[in-house]
Amino acid sequence: MKEKQQPTSRRQFLRTSALAAAGSFFIVPRHVLGKGYIAPSDKLNIAGIGVAGKGFSDVNNAFNKGANNIVALCDVDWNHAKEQFAKHPTAKKYKDFREMLDKEGKNIDAVTISTADHTHAVATLAAMQLGKHVYVQKPLTHNIYEARMITEAARKYKVVTQMGNQGASHPHQNIMIKWQNEGIIGPVHTVHVWTNRPVWPQGIPVPQGGDQVPDTLDWNLWIGPATKVGYTPAYHPFKWRGWWNFGTGALGDMGCHLIDPPFRVLGLGYPTEVEASVGSVFTKDWTPEYIPEGCPPSSHVQLKFPATSKNKSDVIMTWSDGGIRPFRPDVIPPDAELSEPGGANGVYMIGTKGVITCGAYGANPKIFLNSGKSPESKTEPINVPDLEHNVAWQEACKAGFNSDKHKALTSSFDYAGPLTETVLMGNLAIRSYDLRTQRADGKGFNYPGRKKLLWDGKNMKITNFEEANQFVKREYENGWKLV
Repeated sequence: MKEKQQPTSRRQFLRTSALAAAGSFFIVPRHVLGKGYIAPSDKLNIAGIGVAGKGFSDVNNAFNKGANNIVALCDVDWNHAKEQFAKHPTAKKYKDFREMLDKEGKNIDAVTISTADHTHAVATLAAMQLGKHVYVQKPLTHNIYEARMITEAARKYKVVTQMGNQGASHPHQNIMIKWQNEGIIGPVHTVHVWTNRPVWPQGIPVPQGGDQVPDTLDWNLWIGPATKVGYTPAYHPFKWRGWWNFGTGALGDMGCHLIDPPFRVLGLGYPTEVEASVGSVFTKDWTPEYIPEGCPPSSHVQLKFPATSKNKSDVIMTWSDGGIRPFRPDVIPPDAELSEPGGANGVYMIGTKGVITCGAYGANPKIFLNSGKSPESKTEPINVPDLEHNVAWQEACKAGFNSDKHKALTSSFDYAGPLTETVLMGNLAIRSYDLRTQRADGKGFNYPGRKKLLWDGKNMKITNFEEANQFVKREYENGWKLV
């Protein structure tokens, strides 16, 4: 943090990390090389960073009914985390993950990270630098640059990784992959993805901070590398999602769940262009409320992808949120039940011969062919294998970085990094949309961001609108760095 004295200073932590990173991380029996090294038959010693909310299930899935040990728990809000602390009373408790990793690192094999989006990257990199395997909630990071750096770091430090988009392990994904491999709907040219998010306040004026900080909460640690603002329950513990300083909006919340099926089935990579439009809020006639700090009430994004070895066609993908849904293709009967009750979330993959549709997490895939002769579709109830996704990561941690189990993970960072970059590319376009400059005549604004943005994925750069590149990464504050 900035000037406040912490139990472990940033300089001390980085020195410890550098020493640990200098060596290699091998999977051998703990009794041979000491604590921190495991045999495949041993229990993992797991620590949690951000252990309430979604972190509650992530930690307990990692515990896996006693198959592993929970040795340390870190949360900036001990009241919010008290149920988790009670469930694992022998685990050491911390508020600062840097202190936890410094003091407990020798006894930790793997870490779950379920903080707010803005601290995913710094916590993940710190753990990986110490050779710890990591399970990180979606979206992997807060911005595109972080996603690229974290993906490259996972290879450098040779750790086992998994992003918490549990639908990646849904068995129904394999059904859609099989249909695509068999060419049943032909090359896919259009994909529509939609969600009913946000289901939290969004598109509203910036909350006025300054409330009394609860005694159990370290607000400075919660802020981390973000811009400092006063405490208000309008941000913590849940509503941070709608503010760019901390969250990634509806796209960040559901994009890794919903874009995952077409990204996986079609073998997509970096998009080449993106365009967006957003909903507006009017508090007076004719003049929309401009809130650059906050995510909009609704958005519509279009991304273009080149053809791949799995799909011999360029693909136009549209994303809609805020309750806006695409209209169903003609091949889908007017009264046909969609893949999720009420159609709150869903995906259409439209090919030359028909359409594949599924719900959130890839659940309940259905196929509709232009010929009218569709193969049997799977319409089982939505059953997201959250535990199985986490257990697969645990087994890969025991097997090691070069193991077949690690290579078989459905959302290791080699996959989750590019997927997250695609999701965050949509946010880059959304944030660029309302960039404005004063008109020369002083009567209103120009909106240079309202154009199609061309993306150089390799170099992480918008090539036709320099101002948009400010959203590729963020400048960390309060003394934090991604190193």
